[in-house]
Amino acid sequence: MANTPTKSKPTTRIDIATLAGLVLGVGGIVGGLILEGGHVKEIMAPTALMIVLGGTMGAVMIMTPMNTLRGGFKALGKVFIERVESSEGMIDQIVEYSSLARKSGIVALEDIAGRIEDPFLRKALNLAVDGTDLQELRRMMELEIEIDERTSESEAKVFEGAGGYAPTIGIIGAVLGLIQVMKDLADIEKVGHGIATAFVATIYGVAFANLFFLPAAGKIKARAQQKVEIRELILEGVIGIVEGLNPKLIRTKLEAYARAEAPAKKGAKLSRRAGDKSAEKPVAA
Repeated sequence: MANTPTKSKPTTRIDIATLAGLVLGVGGIVGGLILEGGHVKEIMAPTALMIVLGGTMGAVMIMTPMNTLRGGFKALGKVFIERVESSEGMIDQIVEYSSLARKSGIVALEDIAGRIEDPFLRKALNLAVDGTDLQELRRMMELEIEIDERTSESEAKVFEGAGGYAPTIGIIGAVLGLIQVMKDLADIEKVGHGIATAFVATIYGVAFANLFFLPAAGKIKARAQQKVEIRELILEGVIGIVEGLNPKLIRTKLEAYARAEAPAKKGAKLSRRAGDKSAEKPVAA
C-alpha cells in the first residue's frame, strides 16, 4: 500500500510589519509634534474623529454594494494576520502525488484527493482524476483564480475609497470647526484656540487615509497576489501530473516557476489569453 503523501499546511501569524508600520507612523507624527513643542492633547478631538470616521464610512457604504462591503471588512483580517503558504511544501506535496500517479495511475489519487485540505488543489486533482480534458481543466481553474483575484480587488477598493474620502471629510470637519469659531470673533484668544482645534479634523482625515486606509488596500492586494502565485504553481503541477511528466521534471519546473517574478508571470498569462482569443477569431477573406 502506498504511503500517504505529506500535507503542506498553511500557518497563520501576526503581521509584524503592519503593527510596526502603524507604531512607526503614528509615533513619528506624535514625536514630531512633541519635538516642535506641542502636546498630544492638542490633537485629541473626539468630535473631529467622529466626523472623519463617520463621514468616511458613510461615503464608503454609499459607494460599495453590501456584499462587497462585508467582504472588505472580513478582508481587514488579512492586514493584521498573515497566512503563510510554503511554496516549497506545496511542491513536495505535488511531487509525491506525481510519483504515486506515475506508479499506480492517476486513479490512485482518487481517495487522496478527497482528503486534501487546500480547496484549490482538491478541486484540480478531482477534475484530473475524473478525466477532464486538459485544456478544459486549465480553463476552469484559471477562471477560479481570476474570480478570486477580482474579489480581492473589490475588497481592496473598499479601503481605497475610504482613503480617497477621508481627507475631504477632514476638510469638511475643519470648515465646521471654523464656522463655530466665527461665532466668537470678539474673543481673539478663543478664535486662535478654535482655529487650531478645527484643523485637527484635517489631520485625522489625511492621517487615516495615508497611514491606514490606503496601505491596508495595498496589503490586501499583496496577499491576493501571493495566493494567485501559489494557485498558479498548483495548477502547473496538476497539469504536469495529468501529462505524466517525471516527478523530478515536475519539481524542476515548479521550483523555477516559484522563483519567477510575479509581473513576468502575469504578463505571460495575459499574452497567452490574448493569443487564444485571436486564434478563435475567423480570418477575413
